[in-house]
Amino acid sequence: MPSLGVSRTHWPVGAWIRLRLPDPPAPVTLMGAPPPPDPPLEILERNPVPTDPRRKVWSFEEDHDNWVLRLIWDEDDPSLLAAEFRAPLYGQRPSREQVGEFWAAVRAKTAPLGPLRIEGADPRP
Repeated sequence: MPSLGVSRTHWPVGAWIRLRLPDPPAPVTLMGAPPPPDPPLEILERNPVPTDPRRKVWSFEEDHDNWVLRLIWDEDDPSLLAAEFRAPLYGQRPSREQVGEFWAAVRAKTAPLGPLRIEGADPRP
């Protein structure tokens, strides 16, 4: 899964998860096209994609003990929210404990959205 936007850290992605967001209510418009969707979480901030300035990507990064949680939402695919585990693990996989911490952090940050369906993950819990 390609990472979108620019991350504050250059650590590689050791684990990731894609979550299906609930369907938003239909926008009510009187004339013209509906407005673009709002990011699903208030913590998400605009994160430009240097290779394609037309893309509208929003992200959030949180430092943990020797790893970083990164949440990413792309306005072009508003039904998915991605999370990345970034750590200085070059050529190795995260430990079972690190994966558990990552999943717990993702659940804590996405709790306001309710239960979300997993679309894909590496590694799975």
